[in-house]
Amino acid sequence: MPVESVFPQLEALLPHVQKPIQYVGGELNSTVKNWDECDVRWALMYPDAYEVGLPNQGVMILYEVLNEQEGVLAERTYSVWPDLEALMREHGVPQFTVDSHRPVKAFDVFGLSFSTELGYTNMLTALDLAGIPLESRDRTIDDPIVLAGGHAAFNPEPIADFIDAAIIGDGEQAVLDMTRIIRAWKAEGCPGGREEVLFRLAKTGAVYIPAFYDVEYLPDGRIARVVPNRSGVPWRVSKHTVMDLDEWPYPKQPLVPLAETVHERMSVEIFRGCTRGCRFCQAGMITRPVRERSITGIGEMVDKGLKATGFEEVGLLSLSSADHSEIGDIAKGLADRYEADKIGLSLPSTRVDAFNVDLANELTRNGRRSGLTFAPEGGSERMRKVINKMVSEEDLIRTVATAYGNGWRQVKLYFMCGLPTETDDDVMQIADMAMHVIQKGREVSGANDIRCTVSIGGFVPKPHTPFQWAPQLSAEDTDARLEKLRDKIRGDKKYGRSIGFRYHDGKPGIVEGLLSRGDRRIGAVIRAVYDDGGRFDGWREHFSYDRWMACADKALAPFGVDVDWYTTRERTYEEVLPWDHLDSGLDKDWLWEDWQDALDETEVEDCRWTPCFDCGVCPQMDTRIQIGPTGKKLLPLTVKKPATSGNASQS
Repeated sequence: MPVESVFPQLEALLPHVQKPIQYVGGELNSTVKNWDECDVRWALMYPDAYEVGLPNQGVMILYEVLNEQEGVLAERTYSVWPDLEALMREHGVPQFTVDSHRPVKAFDVFGLSFSTELGYTNMLTALDLAGIPLESRDRTIDDPIVLAGGHAAFNPEPIADFIDAAIIGDGEQAVLDMTRIIRAWKAEGCPGGREEVLFRLAKTGAVYIPAFYDVEYLPDGRIARVVPNRSGVPWRVSKHTVMDLDEWPYPKQPLVPLAETVHERMSVEIFRGCTRGCRFCQAGMITRPVRERSITGIGEMVDKGLKATGFEEVGLLSLSSADHSEIGDIAKGLADRYEADKIGLSLPSTRVDAFNVDLANELTRNGRRSGLTFAPEGGSERMRKVINKMVSEEDLIRTVATAYGNGWRQVKLYFMCGLPTETDDDVMQIADMAMHVIQKGREVSGANDIRCTVSIGGFVPKPHTPFQWAPQLSAEDTDARLEKLRDKIRGDKKYGRSIGFRYHDGKPGIVEGLLSRGDRRIGAVIRAVYDDGGRFDGWREHFSYDRWMACADKALAPFGVDVDWYTTRERTYEEVLPWDHLDSGLDKDWLWEDWQDALDETEVEDCRWTPCFDCGVCPQMDTRIQIGPTGKKLLPLTVKKPATSGNASQS
């Protein structure tokens, strides 16, 4: 039976909400397929507002991968703002997809991609609006399978009560494998109901079904063990790793938003994974090994993507884009190719030790010369050894001197506060570094109009990193440390006015820390916050620290633990961590040794260019590092010349 669109009911509500355009769908390159011609149907959600969710590469890729399959349908849904939520509840309009405005409850799978834990309350809002029971144990065969993915799914235990399944790692192949299992089960007439299809998924060892695992606790609140509660369910669930990115050139037809979004550009992931070994960086640890997309593969994706979208900027995305073995040729080839069209190129940020003027000039040749962003992360040399960010202050000063000397006027430096073993003095050295940057910039440029912006975020220990055992700095100590730094910068009469200072207070970081290293008991906190009106916790204007703390105090009291127990407490080697049964490929002993190296201020090199350090990923996941150079150029693309300059020539 066809599933009816709820747009007639929704349309009447749109004149009464802000930014109604975000709910109407119809974006360029969106897909609407015939419901009755498909037997497996996915609703994909990035649990945030449209302006944040639409540009998300993960959802966009899976949307396209699924819709390319015959008999498979994928549509998108995003979090609705509180104004529309209230009207939807009043008028009985359910959570809907933007592609065809079908009710989310009608789909087979409701897949959510979490890049941050602060989207958990938005998930509950969407489930409730959709008419799907909030807790998995209350769902029936008429409800979709609620699936979590994304980086935060590497520890899905805090939301274990609310999801039916989780996929850790790369999603491209995983969603196709999952689709095949669901299709076969449906073709057989759905034998065994909901539990049977979840069991079939669990048996693969590649889909985590929380309901099939029991957690046992020690008297002091720590986990004793996590065990399967039925035969045939594996003790550990492994992450997915896509090899040979050239075989997965997605998105081929990037979505073009109707409303303003956070990124107005066409993006290409030029490689996946990172082995720089920054100890705070969960993304770098869980996405190993490094897999580069070839220079020709990148060129073809950019060419097709620009033709399909009309964007005027291309973002070259990865965790450390300047580390691509052919980044110089990529930047020059693309700048040559699109010089006539004035297509700009951008990197998310540039490592200090990977920056060179030739690369920077190619990136800005066809676009505007904006500021450069570098991320030393730690304020002192000692801290950069602790976090394994092998950049000296001399390296940074030399790099920014080169930038200022070649015409740049703005540099942004990103740091973290609250890193393990950090002292006030380590943080105060951030001010010293910024002042040296301004001093050197004035010296090499001969001008006084240069700027340096210092941006600081609070450190949150993450699962599957060497810092997963580390204590988190309290919100009060974080704020006190940052106030001292602010006063030092503002109090400097010579350089202070040239230094911008942006920082986040410590409170959101404590909530993120509670969620990132939490176990199943945290589900009661999330539910309480949601019931109390918690929404859009990643947005400063909606976030309430007091609400989270009050709900946590009440929900955790019966268990004999509190927020500090989850955040500011240091873990020991022997402790069972909530995510230990989820295999990221990283050997736990290796992570512990790296944690000890951090405490000893010992640096470890990048295994792309040095012998293997036995992190465990390649042998355990049956993967390997894939890097160039290929020695190829951006063929068969041609350089576009102005009409008066004659024939095009090969690049």
